[in-house]
Amino acid sequence: MKDLSIYIHIPFCVRKCLYCDFLSAPACNGEMRSYVNCLLREIEEQSIFYGDHRVVSIFLGGGTPSLLPAQETGRILERVRARFSLAEDAEITIECNPGTATAEKLKNYITYGINRLSIGLQSTDDRELERIGRIHNYRDFLETYELAREEGFRNINIDLMAALPGQSSASYRKTLERVIALSPEHISAYSLILEEGTLLYVNRGLYTFPDEDEEREMYELTEKVLGEARFHRYEISNYAQAGYECRHNKVYWRRGDYVGFGLGASSMVGNVRWKNPDTHADYAACVEKPMAADRAAHIAEAERMIRIKKEELWTEAFAKLLRQTGRCEVQPLTLQEQMEEFMFLGLRLTEGVDLEEFRRCFGKTADEIYGKQMRDFVAQGLLEREGQRLRLTPRGIDVSNVVFASFLF
Repeated sequence: MKDLSIYIHIPFCVRKCLYCDFLSAPACNGEMRSYVNCLLREIEEQSIFYGDHRVVSIFLGGGTPSLLPAQETGRILERVRARFSLAEDAEITIECNPGTATAEKLKNYITYGINRLSIGLQSTDDRELERIGRIHNYRDFLETYELAREEGFRNINIDLMAALPGQSSASYRKTLERVIALSPEHISAYSLILEEGTLLYVNRGLYTFPDEDEEREMYELTEKVLGEARFHRYEISNYAQAGYECRHNKVYWRRGDYVGFGLGASSMVGNVRWKNPDTHADYAACVEKPMAADRAAHIAEAERMIRIKKEELWTEAFAKLLRQTGRCEVQPLTLQEQMEEFMFLGLRLTEGVDLEEFRRCFGKTADEIYGKQMRDFVAQGLLEREGQRLRLTPRGIDVSNVVFASFLF
């Protein structure tokens, strides 16, 4: 069977953070239940195309998935298990914000088979949290973290952010040291990006941000402090203790198959990319459309798709079906686009890309397609080549966007 990962988008939050440009907004319980009902129908409708797949990871992201009533989370995972073949050791993650996950919710998550928790801390400095509009303080986070451990979670990620307004290298180091002392299994550490249209961007003149040198110092601190604490950097912004790399996210970087359910969720299966509509009305219509049509014909088409062996015929038929059911930005990837993604996504991982796998996938060697770029960056000390493995050097990671851009034609 082919491996498949599932992403489920929960677009609800208590209050939108000042820096957030994700599809999210506050909602009442009635709206949440109505949305979950749409999710269940979409899972039902889409599952018939993946009878030859095994689900190896599930990620509930948002928004704030932990804002959902526990029974709604249970309904979602129950429907996934009923309609998909789930690997016994599947990694199942839910994102959680401090203050939204009670002991009872966390206990229920364990019951539902959720085995990985991702907690959005960002900073241990309450003033920094307030400036970016987070709803919690550091004490709230500690209470959530301790509850999660007490209820049995043994795989916890903590999200951190650098270059926050009013943040200094000293305060960022303190955040790193406090988090390390808790011994989470995984830490994601990103620099703040001011996205146009967010409240933080609109009001950026009211804040003092770290200058370029201090932001650089924070970046270097992340690798140094986490490395000394034996957190392995396996991707540009992700660090893990041995054996705890996020399996779900590695599917994205390795161009594995994944399907996204929910508002605005993105998918890629068999070199076809698409996304769901990003308004509630359009999403609901998209989900209802195939269910309102001839169900038997819909199932027959799915069975026919599974039997198609020739890749280009399958791609064409699948893309056509996705468009008919209201999916957006349906894009069958060209061979060139597939090769580009293989390189710039794979190089995000510190293990780099397997050049022999490139040849197996595309029938040509990476040297034939990207020989000049590879030689130039190796000579500049930005890439290193070891046998059939090509990876960014520490210097290359620092200017990774420059390297990635060179693989785009």
